[in-house]
Amino acid sequence: MADRTESASHRTAPVHTHPDEVPLLTALSALADPVRIQLIRQLAGHPDWVLSCSNFDVAVGRAAKSHHFAILRGAGLVEQRDQGPKRLNRLRREEFDARFPGLLDLTLRADEDD
Repeated sequence: MADRTESASHRTAPVHTHPDEVPLLTALSALADPVRIQLIRQLAGHPDWVLSCSNFDVAVGRAAKSHHFAILRGAGLVEQRDQGPKRLNRLRREEFDARFPGLLDLTLRADEDD
């Protein structure tokens, strides 16, 4: 079941879906977009709760980036929490790997075709 993270900010707390509740097609669809793969790869290269949404170097605007993060949250790949004006991110690697073993490893592997 999706849950909301507690938030002390003025904006609505993000809704998170646990990977155990994610169908395979949803996970594959979330990972099928090049921008979302970039976001996941950048997250994987940093410790949890270090990168805010503005720290990601992707060629889309703010609204599109928010949309991509919503899809990643819905697929159980990302967890977010608000800290002051920033929304910090964590890759849910352990939980996602338990649900879909090896899928994230394949996504994080750099291919020549990317």
